[in-house]
Amino acid sequence: MSQTTNPSDPISFRSITPHLVCVGADKAIDFYSNAFGMKEIMRLPGPDGRLMHASMSFGDSMIMLAEAFPEYGSVGPQPGTPSPVSIHLNVPNVDEVFAQAVATGAKVVMPVDDMFWGDRYGIVEDPFGHRWSIATRTKDLSHEEVQKAMVDFTKPCD
Repeated sequence: MSQTTNPSDPISFRSITPHLVCVGADKAIDFYSNAFGMKEIMRLPGPDGRLMHASMSFGDSMIMLAEAFPEYGSVGPQPGTPSPVSIHLNVPNVDEVFAQAVATGAKVVMPVDDMFWGDRYGIVEDPFGHRWSIATRTKDLSHEEVQKAMVDFTKPCD
């Protein structure tokens, strides 16, 4: 079995790598570069000009993406329709990255706020229908502290 993860390579495959399908994948590459600071690794256009495959790096991870090919059953989310999947980004400054994503064209799904589990956290939807949760750890909590904070958070207001 070949190994596809090389921990010393900051852009190698990890155990799980998101593979996004986008209507307008070329534009998605530009958006992810501008909104999140991702770096393009490679781009492979097909004979008809549609993007067959691309990869981008973010920190020590990467994503792959391709154009929608509905004729082969490969479709992306529909913008404006809630996606059942979010891609999670851990960043040094959530407020800065969130603001940049919104300025670049992302829609606010959940504004940034301090969360009971110890993150400052928010969610945006990109113009291609993918949702991105963005977080910065603000304090480390034990499992018991998170559990108690969750119970307090979910109590009805009087």
